[in-house]
Amino acid sequence: MLRACKEVGRPIFFSLLVIAVAFMPIFSLAAQEGRLFKPLAFTKNFSMFFAAILAITLVPVLIQIFIKPTNPIRMRPKFLSKVVNFFYAGKIHNEEEHPISKFLFRLYDPILTFILKHRVKTIIGAGLIMITVVPVYMRLGSEFMPPLNEGDILYMPTTLPGISIEEARIWLQAQDKIFKSFNEVETVFGKIGRARTATDPAPLSMVETTVRLKPVEEWPDVYHERWYSEKYPEWLKNKLRLIWPEMKPRTWQELISDLDKVMKFPGTTNAWTMPIKTRIDMLTTGIRTPVGIKVYGPDLEKIQKIGEHIEAVLQGLQGTRSVYAERVVGGYFVDFEINRDEIARYGLTVGDVEDVIETAIGGKNITMTIEGRERYPVNVRYARELRNNVEKLERILVATPSKAQVPLGQLAEIKLTMGAPAIKDENGMLTGWVYVDIFEDKDIGSYVREAKELIKHEIELEPGYYLGWSGQFEYMERARKTLLLVLPITLLIIVLLLYINTGSWIKTGIVFLAVPFSLVGAFWILYILGYNMSVAVWVGIIALAGVDAETGVVMLLYLDLSYDDMKKKGKMRGVTDLTEAVMHGAVKRVRPKVMTVGTTFMGLLPIMWSGAHEAGADVMKRIAAPMVGGILTSFIMELLVYPAIFMLWKWHSEVKKNEDQQE
Repeated sequence: MLRACKEVGRPIFFSLLVIAVAFMPIFSLAAQEGRLFKPLAFTKNFSMFFAAILAITLVPVLIQIFIKPTNPIRMRPKFLSKVVNFFYAGKIHNEEEHPISKFLFRLYDPILTFILKHRVKTIIGAGLIMITVVPVYMRLGSEFMPPLNEGDILYMPTTLPGISIEEARIWLQAQDKIFKSFNEVETVFGKIGRARTATDPAPLSMVETTVRLKPVEEWPDVYHERWYSEKYPEWLKNKLRLIWPEMKPRTWQELISDLDKVMKFPGTTNAWTMPIKTRIDMLTTGIRTPVGIKVYGPDLEKIQKIGEHIEAVLQGLQGTRSVYAERVVGGYFVDFEINRDEIARYGLTVGDVEDVIETAIGGKNITMTIEGRERYPVNVRYARELRNNVEKLERILVATPSKAQVPLGQLAEIKLTMGAPAIKDENGMLTGWVYVDIFEDKDIGSYVREAKELIKHEIELEPGYYLGWSGQFEYMERARKTLLLVLPITLLIIVLLLYINTGSWIKTGIVFLAVPFSLVGAFWILYILGYNMSVAVWVGIIALAGVDAETGVVMLLYLDLSYDDMKKKGKMRGVTDLTEAVMHGAVKRVRPKVMTVGTTFMGLLPIMWSGAHEAGADVMKRIAAPMVGGILTSFIMELLVYPAIFMLWKWHSEVKKNEDQQE
């Protein structure tokens, strides 16, 4: 028993260390991706660290205490004796007698026999399978992070500057009415304009409507047209509806799509997102859509022209749901140019006239009303009907020191002008932003790549002007650069740990082959499920690399033990003996390998069954998916390809030479 613990203790210790080291790249992630995944990495690394310590200290002791067989107690009746001895004495059964092992032997033995007879073809076939995954990987999209479904919608349409407050109110009420017509919606709260806070610089042309949805279980069934809906008779439809129902609740994507279809107001551009996500995006980059383009330059008018050109170009790009370029000089203003000569005739100063403008038109707080603990300012200005056009503004009366009332139009020239509603600067340059919302079935990485090519061919920027790509794409590029730097260093550390464990570069290479084997299943399952490459997926692949090293080390350990055992007995004289050793090391130890992989599967599959509406499910599925697919293909490859590689290596490095020397 102690010898068995010594045999597996060192490989298990190092394989657990490899799993811990594999998570090191996650600690290099910054910002929101770091905050999201670092707790996972800390939990995994602490558990693996203590598991590695306990695997070589406490576990062998517990095995000696609880698993070591003792002399059975003889007592009557026999049934009671069997029950007592089952817990007290115990019995270690031969592997060949285990019912699960018998089934696995019958299944695995003929397959491995065929593999070892055609070992070269098997290795070539495995190489071809790994090559075929390259085009699959190239077809995968890329994104920063799958959206965390918050259960609510934030609708942020934008229109051109210059909309009046009255029209904005009518526009907002029409939106709220449409939202409430959907039975999935519980409450709607729309806001237009900005609050008196520096963190909410929203113009009057941008609406923020928070739509609270009912629990998914309460969403009503709606009609979905199926492939049989228009073709088949009613009696057949009734049968088909049992499998493909026509009446079922909308999915999240279907609800957004249906809302977008009815929210088509002239002159507006829609943007659909979620409340918390939007606040984070706007605080970090200022861009509320998945993709943003920042136009930098010295002149605002030229910046606006470039933005409008980009807006027109991207409208026709596949995957674009909406695109809106800020009108950085499109604001409307009422300018009062005070005639100093005229006001001097009436004994007025510029301040006197501006006080009237502020009080009568803009409004001025004149006092404060106190109601218990609440305080409210009292603001006075002319009624709307007395100040809603230039002619009425000109008729506003200004009191002079002589008590005369002079119309404002005699003291100042009032005119409408256009200018910048807000001036943004970044990196020492003036800037204008273009907001781009894309459909859910289009990934950010490929969309930005296509958009860059299209803009490069369609738009020629003047010297001094350049574009910056922001939004979630900016996060994605930051995480990609970090992982490209840290992942090679991590792989190098894993290789060194494997070499310290095996003491052979060839064995290290064989164990490391589990990584490309696993990537076959990882990329294929991502492609089948329609997932894009994201930070969450890379976290799953990083975790997969550690598990691969563990299963690879265990597989190679069993093959080595079987080979060394026959070599010590002097039975390693030719290819027949080598085949027998490989068969024994692979087939007779198949049950522990299946158990190792099976426990991992049982831990991951419940994640894949979680509903899309559950909080965090989208992220967790992206982490689990590459592990599920990768562990499956890695396990199959290790059972089939590892023995073939091991046999070729031992044959050419040792057994063949010994056979030649004997001859």
